[in-house]
Amino acid sequence: MSESIKQRLLDEFANVFGDAEGVEVYFAPGRVNLIGEHTDYNGGHVFPCALTIGTYGAARKRNDKKLRFYSVNFEAFGVVESTVENLVYDKDASWTNYPKGVMWAFEQKGMKVECGMDLVIYGNIPNSSGLSSSASVEVLTGTILRDFYGFEVSNQDIALISQFAENQFNGVNCGIMDQFAIAMGKKDCAIFLDTATLEYEYVPLKLDNAKIVIACTNKKRGLGDSKYNERRSECEEALAELQKELEVKTLGDLSEEQFEDNKALIQSKVRQRRVKHAVYENVRTVKAVEALQNQDISLFGELMNASHKSLAEDYEVTGVELDTAVEAAWQQKGVIGARMTGAGFGGCSVSIVQEDCIDEFVKNVGEIYLEKIGYAADFYVVGVGDGPMKL
Repeated sequence: MSESIKQRLLDEFANVFGDAEGVEVYFAPGRVNLIGEHTDYNGGHVFPCALTIGTYGAARKRNDKKLRFYSVNFEAFGVVESTVENLVYDKDASWTNYPKGVMWAFEQKGMKVECGMDLVIYGNIPNSSGLSSSASVEVLTGTILRDFYGFEVSNQDIALISQFAENQFNGVNCGIMDQFAIAMGKKDCAIFLDTATLEYEYVPLKLDNAKIVIACTNKKRGLGDSKYNERRSECEEALAELQKELEVKTLGDLSEEQFEDNKALIQSKVRQRRVKHAVYENVRTVKAVEALQNQDISLFGELMNASHKSLAEDYEVTGVELDTAVEAAWQQKGVIGARMTGAGFGGCSVSIVQEDCIDEFVKNVGEIYLEKIGYAADFYVVGVGDGPMKL
């Protein structure tokens, strides 16, 4: 599949910029998080994997300072021009703020992008779905910059630089999970990551005869203008309240018992619920990985279900679209577990479904969703793939 996409991109590049001589093609995956949601900025554990869908980029280095960006997914924007001497956030520059942000972040880390490039990108991740299309573009850009300019950075460095760009340039206070999962992806494995220390291990995804099915709710959302930053500040405020009495660096340091014994230190009931989710979800994630390693896939599924309930009731980030998709999934034959994935407020659900039940699952959940919400969801049966690469 990637070969035909590669050729399509090269043809598109020649069409947009005159010819495709000297063009290199790259790929960075999207990601889905199986469990461990809203724990990454709270110093907890996450369990994402890279996908076989993602973002493709055809790029050519220029001899001048000019940047020319074109997206097959946003044809209406046409070619967006900029320059490496003017790497500033511009609301009207749309998606190009992601590659520009990464170039800016490399410069902040002492690696100056001296000359420009022409870049055509195409993504087969649904936009605004919560499968990290923005982080995929960022890691793709970092991979291209390393190759073009000889910067000595590891994939983990690219993840950290991309997160820095998202935080400081694009103003989204995200944790490390998305960029890390994409930059460090490994085929048929999920990444068990401690976000406080960046210690990680690859865990083979042995799902017996089941597959990962993603349902995109098609409710558009933007992280920066959602309640994402609000949730993060609620957790920071609660952590400061706990730290008056407890020696903890992050909410991820707390056990369930410690939380229950000390929750009165948190002055608001709402913030107590937010912390309860962060603490219990972290514990659930550790248990889920152990279950998978013990080949107890049904326990893994139960923990996914519990994760969704906590995200709906305690963290309040699901909404009617995600709840409809997940609750419909729970009713279906062959479903091992289902939950929302990503930041919430729209985006996607992730389900683990027995292979012989997938067609019926898609049909039934699709019908229930359409009837209740009034527009259709899109379904993707996904493979677990490697990190960024040159094609």
